[in-house]
Amino acid sequence: MNLDTAQWPREFALARLHDMQRIRRLEERCAQLYGEQKIRGFLHLAIGEEAVAAGVFPHLRPQDKVVATYREHGHALLRGVSMNAIMAEMYGKQEGCSRGHGGSMHLFDRATNFFGGNAIVGGGLPLATGLALADRQLAHEGCVTACFFGEGAVAEGAFHESLNLAALWRLPVLFVCENNLYAMGSALNRTQGDIDLVAKAKSLGVASAHINGMSLPAVHEAAHQAVEQVRSQQTPFFLELHTYRFRAHSMFDPELYRDKAEVERWKQHDPIEHFAGLLKGAGLATDADIEALDQRAVQEVEAAVQFAEAGTWEPVAELLDNVVAAL
Repeated sequence: MNLDTAQWPREFALARLHDMQRIRRLEERCAQLYGEQKIRGFLHLAIGEEAVAAGVFPHLRPQDKVVATYREHGHALLRGVSMNAIMAEMYGKQEGCSRGHGGSMHLFDRATNFFGGNAIVGGGLPLATGLALADRQLAHEGCVTACFFGEGAVAEGAFHESLNLAALWRLPVLFVCENNLYAMGSALNRTQGDIDLVAKAKSLGVASAHINGMSLPAVHEAAHQAVEQVRSQQTPFFLELHTYRFRAHSMFDPELYRDKAEVERWKQHDPIEHFAGLLKGAGLATDADIEALDQRAVQEVEAAVQFAEAGTWEPVAELLDNVVAAL
């Protein structure tokens, strides 16, 4: 695939649009359910950042591993975790992918090699490095570990340690930095003396690139090249995707650190609207096609809500299972 969307097979292009629609509709519904107190605890939405997961995941194979952050709903969904299992986990029901123990920040699914959302900033970086090392030691040929994290993690020691070891030991890790400009409420230029994140990765001996993360074709092409390099050379790669979240950091965030006008400017680069426009311009989709796909996403979300509503709470006697060791 290349950046010229007109050259993409129609079904493939529509599937990528639908991927982003599914993520958007899922998270919009979760925000509504949070307001209704159906979903409790923390909730971090990636609305506006859908092109990241939609552009990277088509290049990953079932045997590859994925590690993500607490803003991981779309990553889990496109990795193959069912919408039902995700929504039930949001509700805290035992039918959820983590049996209701994890909630929004800790989606996990061993069957799809999705090794979790992680609540600790930068916490997934050493896990990803370890997973790649395990693949190397177990002679799992051609495997890639994809590690997603925000730019705030670059300030953590785990970032430098993980990339250094991945370079030193030549480990097949794709480090995907979702740079949305704000680590919680702290702007990048207020937390980093040097905001050139690619330069930081290169200084550790890791091949790197930075891409417009609001453009699905750009992310798709860059991810294709990066994944192929990691897979063929069995060495790490750092891919910085410039993106932006349209919603607050979390549902508790009063969002006093950025102007509403800035958010509105970024909304003009909505990845879903941008890609839909490209498809229409290339003759690959009509307004009716796009609306039909969107309605499918809405119906899938509503079915998942019904599944979660009908779910069951874990018995009190089992609440400590897998939490404390049996005596």
